[in-house]
Amino acid sequence: MKLGKQPVRHDPRTLKLAKYLPQLPTPPPVCDWGTKVAFWNMLANDSVGDCTCASAGHMLMSWTANDGVEFVPTDYQILCAYSNITGYDITNGLNDNGAVELDVLKYWRNKGIAGKKILAFVKLEEKSFDHLKTAGYLFGGVYIGVSLPVEAQNQKVWDVTPGEVPGSWGGHAVPVIGYNSVGPVVVTWGESKQMTWAAYLAWCDEAYAVLSGDWTGIDGMAPCGFDFAQLAVDLTELDGASSVEKPDLWERIKTWLKDLFH
Repeated sequence: MKLGKQPVRHDPRTLKLAKYLPQLPTPPPVCDWGTKVAFWNMLANDSVGDCTCASAGHMLMSWTANDGVEFVPTDYQILCAYSNITGYDITNGLNDNGAVELDVLKYWRNKGIAGKKILAFVKLEEKSFDHLKTAGYLFGGVYIGVSLPVEAQNQKVWDVTPGEVPGSWGGHAVPVIGYNSVGPVVVTWGESKQMTWAAYLAWCDEAYAVLSGDWTGIDGMAPCGFDFAQLAVDLTELDGASSVEKPDLWERIKTWLKDLFH
């Protein structure tokens, strides 16, 4: 088992979920988008600290499995993304120093991971259970970072213990693919893993909703009030161009969100 999430980097330009969903819709009490995934691959995270990119691969698997045909990225595709983002040398294993989640998300959006780009990502209030559940339900998962204590190494269920020091083991990136009364369900090292709400509150130090064109056509998705028009404007402004100058981006976002929220 390898870790590999570097400390959080903040960017004031990062969009925030609260801007588009000021009043959060009520998500169901239980959600699990991982049940349709046939097998969670390691994606090289057993030997390489590529958890930030492996998490992206696991989200792609979950999105596409729920949309009808599961897409399974190869270890090589994930390692290529990790290499391009961090300078990791695939041939000799040098420079395996992990990655910053924000760098991975920006690369995923601009260059793509395993040949697939995301449309956008928005920051959640990482200590908000409502944000996590709502974003996980509406967008098919949440991309998070956790500061794991050494006590988590052998836990079947990730939970807080007396005297632990968050981060004493290291930083790790995982996707939340569901939740229940106990807490979030994440994917790590080739399998799904339950964590408690207490552990999420104590360990999570960053969380992002990821908007992907691979997440479409799911029954019951109706988040009233999501301001996709403002999102499109913000995205184009973030790229230094107006929606008029980038009509393709505008239309892709508008069409995708219209289908998702129908």
